Amino acid sequence: MKLHFIGIGGIGMSGLAAMCRDAGHQISGSDRGAGLPENRHIFSKLERQGITVYPQDGSYINGGKPDYLVYSSAIEEDNPDFVSGPDIPRLHRSELLEKVISDLSEDHTSIAVSGSCGKSTVTAYLAEALYNLGLDPKCLNGGLVKRFVTEQMAGNYHPGKGKFLVFEADESDKSLLRYHPDYALLLNIGTDHYSSEELVRVFGTFLQQVRKGAVLSREVYRMITGSGYDLSHLQITVFETVTGTSASHFVRSYGWNDLAGSRQFHAVLQPFGELILPQMGYHTAINALSCGAMLQMLGVDPLKITAALSRFDGVSRRCDLAGFSDCGCAVYDDYAHNPEKIRSCLRGMRESSVTGRILAVFQPHGYGPFGFMQSTLFDYLESDLQSGDIFILLEPFYAGGTSSFSPHSIDVTCTWQKNSRHPETYIFAPDRESAAQLIQENCRRGDVIAVMGARDNSLGDFARRLAGK
Repeated sequence: MKLHFIGIGGIGMSGLAAMCRDAGHQISGSDRGAGLPENRHIFSKLERQGITVYPQDGSYINGGKPDYLVYSSAIEEDNPDFVSGPDIPRLHRSELLEKVISDLSEDHTSIAVSGSCGKSTVTAYLAEALYNLGLDPKCLNGGLVKRFVTEQMAGNYHPGKGKFLVFEADESDKSLLRYHPDYALLLNIGTDHYSSEELVRVFGTFLQQVRKGAVLSREVYRMITGSGYDLSHLQITVFETVTGTSASHFVRSYGWNDLAGSRQFHAVLQPFGELILPQMGYHTAINALSCGAMLQMLGVDPLKITAALSRFDGVSRRCDLAGFSDCGCAVYDDYAHNPEKIRSCLRGMRESSVTGRILAVFQPHGYGPFGFMQSTLFDYLESDLQSGDIFILLEPFYAGGTSSFSPHSIDVTCTWQKNSRHPETYIFAPDRESAAQLIQENCRRGDVIAVMGARDNSLGDFARRLAGK
């Protein structure tokens, strides 16, 4: 087919475009951010695959009429590419992915990874573990997997030659309800896009469509089955997210380990044994545990699982060390953008801070999501932030679509300050230059600086500018 992707620079769209190009389809795309330097690492890889990228002005039609326009939920009806081809059939990206997975189903075992938090990282971790086992899976992800970056591939799609397909199933627009994978790994149910009650309905319906087996956290299992969803058709493995339980899959211990003169994060996973974790944070131990449980369900020898999990190169903008500031602070770049992810990120940062102090910069990924989560996020921050920490709010990132342009970060900051037990912690910055100045004035050697936010690739550049070296 000849497919044109509207918004091809998006992390999900660019990966799917690469997957379809690998399957032999003729691909073009457009993006309103095609000329921005922070996006060149995506567009240059697409172009090396033979994919033509147009500005998003309807000019793609000059290259010949495509069979379908592929779009995501973020594309407005008055988009110039829609206007230029009003009679061209449309495919939502989830519809196209469903077709691609269906085409591969005879020859591949499909594994969907979902949940409110951590699914991009765990998709990458599971795919890389399979790769380490010599099984070389196909992988479609909502993040750039460092291990799978090549001259042609950005890392969000890996054209593996093995018999497994690992893909991230997105709950944000409920598109995961289109999929019928062989296996599913469901990590958690949070408060990113919908209420917990609505997410239980979405995930419960999704699990009933899974064919063979599922790995679930104990909390998710209780919420789904407690709401009346029958999972008896599935092989189920439940893992615990708390330390020291009597369940079959749990983190027996976690903490620092002094090894060869350096300190590393260390965990003992039941039933897989001791593992030096590839990244900081207790959530990393949980991620490793969930991947191990899925590998075991797939029939991998438990003795090989720990070795397969021992190397994980990570995902771009997930706990990325950007460098060190002039005052001797480690600067991290992270995609954290909902309350649970921000809490996990900050807890991991705290563990690695020499002083125990954190300076965080957060850019919300849209006005709507920020309005939805502002109350829960404040509760989490009040619980976790300590005296001396600084939490800087930038104005939400606007990527198009309908919006009330509310709430503004300055208003949220004022509300938080009025209700906080340590109001000096929360600061509004009107721009990144002001945020950088605040960081420079307040950082001390041994602090950790965290830059957090989704969808805006220039945040990584900002983190590197804060680091300097």
